[in-house]
Amino acid sequence: MNKKFYDRLLGLGLVLGVLLVGRVEGDAVEVIELGSNWSLSNQNSSFTRLLNLTLPSGIYSAFPGLLPNVLESYNDVNLRWMAYDNWTYINEFKFDVEHYKRVRSFNLTFHGIDTVAEIRLNRQLLGRTDNMFVRYSYDVTKLLEQENVLEVEITSPVWAALARARALSAADRSVPPDCPPERYHGECHVNMLRKMQASFAWDWGPAVPSMGLWKSVQLEMYEVALLRDVDVDISRNETHWNMHISCYMDALGKENFNAQLIFYAVELLNQTVVISQPVSHLSPVIVFDQAVPIADVVPWWPNGYGQQKLYPLHFTLNAWLGATGPELRAKTKSQKSLRVGFRTLELVERPAPDGRGNTFLFRVNGLEIFMKGSNYIPSHILPENQTAESVGYLLESAKEAHMNMIRVWGGGVYESDFFYDKADSLGILIWQDMMFACAMYPTTPEFLASVGEEVRQNAKRLSHHASIAIFAANNENEAALVQNWYHTLADLDRFKAEYRELYLGHVVHELKLVSHSGRPEPLVSSPSNGKASEKDNYISENPQDEHNGDVHFYDYFKDAWDPNTYPRPRFASEYGIQSLPGAYAWERSKGVGVELTELMGHRQHHPLAMVPITTQLFQHLPLPLPEDKDYNQALIYFSQISHAMATKVETELYRSLRDTSHNTMGALYWQLNDVWVAPSWSGIDFYGNWKLLHYWARDFLAPIAIVALFDKPTGLLEISLVCDEPRVDTSQLTVVGNIHLWSQLMPRQSRNWTATLRPNGVQYDKVIPIKDWLQGEFNEHNAYFEFQLRRDQTLISRTYFFPSSIASAVGIADPELEFDISSKTCVDTTSGKRNSISITITVKRPAVFVYLELQMAYRYKLSENGYMQTTPVHVVHATIESSSCIRIWRKANVKIWTVNQFMRQA
Repeated sequence: MNKKFYDRLLGLGLVLGVLLVGRVEGDAVEVIELGSNWSLSNQNSSFTRLLNLTLPSGIYSAFPGLLPNVLESYNDVNLRWMAYDNWTYINEFKFDVEHYKRVRSFNLTFHGIDTVAEIRLNRQLLGRTDNMFVRYSYDVTKLLEQENVLEVEITSPVWAALARARALSAADRSVPPDCPPERYHGECHVNMLRKMQASFAWDWGPAVPSMGLWKSVQLEMYEVALLRDVDVDISRNETHWNMHISCYMDALGKENFNAQLIFYAVELLNQTVVISQPVSHLSPVIVFDQAVPIADVVPWWPNGYGQQKLYPLHFTLNAWLGATGPELRAKTKSQKSLRVGFRTLELVERPAPDGRGNTFLFRVNGLEIFMKGSNYIPSHILPENQTAESVGYLLESAKEAHMNMIRVWGGGVYESDFFYDKADSLGILIWQDMMFACAMYPTTPEFLASVGEEVRQNAKRLSHHASIAIFAANNENEAALVQNWYHTLADLDRFKAEYRELYLGHVVHELKLVSHSGRPEPLVSSPSNGKASEKDNYISENPQDEHNGDVHFYDYFKDAWDPNTYPRPRFASEYGIQSLPGAYAWERSKGVGVELTELMGHRQHHPLAMVPITTQLFQHLPLPLPEDKDYNQALIYFSQISHAMATKVETELYRSLRDTSHNTMGALYWQLNDVWVAPSWSGIDFYGNWKLLHYWARDFLAPIAIVALFDKPTGLLEISLVCDEPRVDTSQLTVVGNIHLWSQLMPRQSRNWTATLRPNGVQYDKVIPIKDWLQGEFNEHNAYFEFQLRRDQTLISRTYFFPSSIASAVGIADPELEFDISSKTCVDTTSGKRNSISITITVKRPAVFVYLELQMAYRYKLSENGYMQTTPVHVVHATIESSSCIRIWRKANVKIWTVNQFMRQA
């Protein structure tokens, strides 16, 4: 075709084979929200909440004031009786039958039921549900009356799971694991249900086996069909971006119908596109292509690499029966709006530089990008309590820490539309697990059919997002299978066959039906060997092969501050160690009269209890004895130091390996957030306050960072300069190496040298034999190193190296720390008040890992935390979110700890 003529068509917003015709008028589809006036009662009616219950709702959140908070004290166990009961939601609503008598179709849609339920309208069974991730719709055209009673009877998930497990066991087809470790205080057989797998307990979370209507319930009124989802698959050639658009409709009727789709893209096209065509009720979808010249589009980039330009697209569907058009005032018109980003994304698996296996790296818009970030679990263990505010805050915190990718872990939920919209706008790529984790699963026909619908619905809903980088069919299930986590070797052939049937035959099969040219093929598992798994039919002997795919790494007994502890993988998609939330977080959640040590023990779900934490602390920090009065505070504080340091070292190692033969190109640590106050791997606590890890991540994930990693066998300190920026000013750069004494403020000796940066790469700057620097007055116990990257006098990045354990350091003494609070301000925000203060800290001797914690039930952020104070005066700024201005600030509102104060007890 003549290119000039083609461009003219594009300018008119037309596509070959699509005729611009007159629009068909029709009234809008009407939707009534059944979101209020629900009642909830248990089976024997000993607990009832009448009339004023609103959606979203769950049994643990429906009785505020009548029942205690399930996340406080020991209520995860004390309220377990609720999960053993059956519960019924009832909504009695009026409906003007006469007013709507001309409406052809009435559709009752449940966007989320948790989980096993029976639904009745006016005593007529509509259907049964068994998957909290699935939208259920029912034709109620013949059932609606003037006065209606809608009942949703939800069966205890604990007993439902047990019944299914027993049925499989009777057929000699049981699937492990049966129960979580005893320390979890959890429930059994969660893998029998298509339910948030973490709701029966995890090593970081409580067992809260929720039930409820965790999403909206709607009565939809329309002629024959409504527009449900739109997928936009974006690809690029030398001259144009192309949008391959699929508009999916819900049509419960048994007749084919006519449809007219009107497509608006006001920032991309000069005119609308109108498509008219007949539609089969068996496959109600309209598919078309629309091209846009490259010059007319600003590309979408991940955080740190460019703009996150999103283009609004709007779709209006008219759908009717018959050839003459819709009847007067027929409800034919439904709409869908979304925003898309134009970008290319590839997973590059080419022969690796070391000649062993393949690379595993993401290329966005032609640029190879190191993926740095963390893993995301649900923002709340009660799915109905997830809010846009809390989700937005967590994603914004990820952006503040320079993350460009987070992994939505497979034991939670498919997140809300808001979550992915927010990720789009922040430039945070999403590695999206499907919701299968750490278990074998049934392959009964009913289970597989439910899974198929689950994957179809969620893939169609999510696929258009620029942030969706890749789908993975499960979390750790391949590793669990071949490494015999649950004694699967005893019947390995069966479990392999069932694994392939579930993930290859159903999950991946359905994902490929909505595959994108702008997104890699789905992974079958994580960790896995990537494309190298294909030769093993996706069950490899070692899914943790460092030379292929991605790895998960945990080792709690080797020295976590030593970079030699860690593997050299192509991509690390999960790793970390535990820490405890701050002391005030424990105070807020433990309840009156509860002993802190016992509650910590109850909520520590790691099978080895506190041993993995204390093992690390004893290697590096002056942890008091358990019988000492300040042991708990030291355990909390030191665990956060160790957590931050270990994750820093491991992440910096992976970043530094980028341009080596290992070609490591991703580091996603476990985990970003928490679901309650407990020992966990999180960098942000349940209340939204950053632990030391997240403050430090803001530095060690920075676009330009100086890294100092010690190789014990050789005694060499390797200095690397990491730069993620594709274009960077390399002029006037200097590395400053300071040698400090633990006993004195300010550095005792400095060395500096000219440096440069490698754009979008690593500059291997210098190798230092530490014995050459530890001479004269300096030795490994009385001195430590500080390295700064500077441009002229501007500090770009800083890091430290400690030649000995801090517990054995010589010269650490009381810093005589004092502080004052000043610069108090308060301003209005969209959600309340933002208070700001400055905390001026003075010391007479070095203060080691200065740790601040506000003793207030508000969410706050500090300009830094866990820092080394080597100057007499230092100012830390704090912002505090509250419902009203905080007029009076007392020193008691601020608690400050240093390692120094514990050295006397070492």
